[in-house]
Amino acid sequence: MLTRTALQALARAALAEDIGSGDATTLAVVPEGLVVTAFINTREACVCAGLDLAEEIFRELDPTCVFERLAKDGASCPARTNLARVRGPARAILSGERVALNFLQRLSGTATLTRRYVEAVGRHPARILDTRKTTPGLRALEKYAVRMGGGDNHRMGLYDRIMIKDNHRLLANLEGPGGLRRAVEASRRLYPALSVEVEADCLDDVAEAIEARADCILLDNMDDEQIRDAVRLVGGRALTEASGGMTLERIPAVAAAGVDFISVGALTHSARAIDIGLDLPPPNPAGRGALT
Repeated sequence: MLTRTALQALARAALAEDIGSGDATTLAVVPEGLVVTAFINTREACVCAGLDLAEEIFRELDPTCVFERLAKDGASCPARTNLARVRGPARAILSGERVALNFLQRLSGTATLTRRYVEAVGRHPARILDTRKTTPGLRALEKYAVRMGGGDNHRMGLYDRIMIKDNHRLLANLEGPGGLRRAVEASRRLYPALSVEVEADCLDDVAEAIEARADCILLDNMDDEQIRDAVRLVGGRALTEASGGMTLERIPAVAAAGVDFISVGALTHSARAIDIGLDLPPPNPAGRGALT
């Protein structure tokens, strides 16, 4: 997860966006000084992710809020699971409710979808990867959620892996034949600690990437038969990654083709938010209930 400083910055920005000059409804309706206990719970089965940030949101609004985790990030939770108990000033809890739930719902959605992809791989050794197709400013959070679902992170950014894609290849070839080989050599010379991956759209591209001694070859937008042929052509001389159109239904066949990795942009750009809510227990006959 992010550092405490990073979590605080995210919490403050999100709360400022939502609360603005003040939570008008809560200030008008809820008595100052009222202390309550609330429960954050799932309305459907999911893989939990985002509890650290949810806690930070309530503590940012009032440091006296007590956030008790009743589940762990990465845990498979059935519907009606209490994820956390929050006790503190009612105004703080109600003002932070939506922001905390927004993060929990979205991150748990990514973790849940990732888990489905990981399970679809079955007995094969292929690993599920995310991509850079993330929400601007929230990449570290979304990639954390992928890990909670059992997936692995690809590049965190442009700085931690060399990936020579189609447009790079086009520009590298402006200087004549052998552009890919020169591009790989220049990458190793300038960034010797980084892995070099080359995108391939067809078997001829795969052969060129092998000759250029790429560490990993990205098999982009290939059908299942092309992926099998590409893996046979590579023959273990480089790692292989399948990408493009990797629906959940395709994963078993692609994993069976023998690739090392399957990258799925949908994990972070198309995951459905999980239904998670915050409830105050009803008052007991004495009229106290959640108020103590």
